Amino acid sequence: MSILNADLHCHSFVSDGTVSPEQLAARAAANGVELWALTDHDEIGGQRRAAQAAQANGIKYLTGTEISVTFAGQTVHIVGLGFDADDPEMLQGLMDTRGGRGARAMEMSDGLAKVGIRDAYQGALRYVGNPELISRTHFARHLVESGVCKDTNEVFRRFLTEGKPGFVAHRWASLKDAVQWITAAHGVAVIAHPARYKFTANEEFALFSEFKAHGGQGVEVVTGSHTAAEYVKYGETAREFGLAASRGSDFHSPDESHTDLGQLPYLSGGLRPVWDLLADRIR
Repeated sequence: MSILNADLHCHSFVSDGTVSPEQLAARAAANGVELWALTDHDEIGGQRRAAQAAQANGIKYLTGTEISVTFAGQTVHIVGLGFDADDPEMLQGLMDTRGGRGARAMEMSDGLAKVGIRDAYQGALRYVGNPELISRTHFARHLVESGVCKDTNEVFRRFLTEGKPGFVAHRWASLKDAVQWITAAHGVAVIAHPARYKFTANEEFALFSEFKAHGGQGVEVVTGSHTAAEYVKYGETAREFGLAASRGSDFHSPDESHTDLGQLPYLSGGLRPVWDLLADRIR
């Protein structure tokens, strides 16, 4: 079952992607994806559209989201898969998590104005499908379109990372809350792209230990931002902590994403695929 073209991490314009759930489903199908999940940030408003589009394109589907949490002073993302999208506790938790984005965005805009980039908030809104989900990515697209930077990587490097003029930290959900929302809704919680976090070895061990203690069951091993060496490292981490392995491109846009839907190496043998835990939730 590890030889399955599953893509269980991507984003539509319901959060910070640039295309619709229907366009993502068609792209996934064209790329040979067999099992798909739409995992918009802190939002499940696109789930019905995604499930219907997956069915229309002949792809198996799992519900998904990507929840922002704060752990050891950093933002960590927890993917939820296969949950009940009508679960009231999940819906309330995600709404509460989204609630701080607007105020944060205004602070980001104020910081950019101090270095001569005015009206960034209004510019970013042009790229937002849902204003509750305005994010750094939307600001980055505006700064590229307005000619301040040549690409979004330059925007983040110059303006939107810690210590730069447009960076504003935000207090997200707790790790415990996010994992418990997912598991209470009969889903599986997965640590997203673990190599992206700048944790010390001790902090990373604490993340995985607490995640497992709260009921987390999976980790993204093969994902768009991991290197081949990191596939191996986090495969070993999955075995060490008894976690299932997930696979997902983290696709956002045809123009911005380095890895297309379904265009990742397969999970290596010996790892338990996360979809094995969700066989009864696959549509």
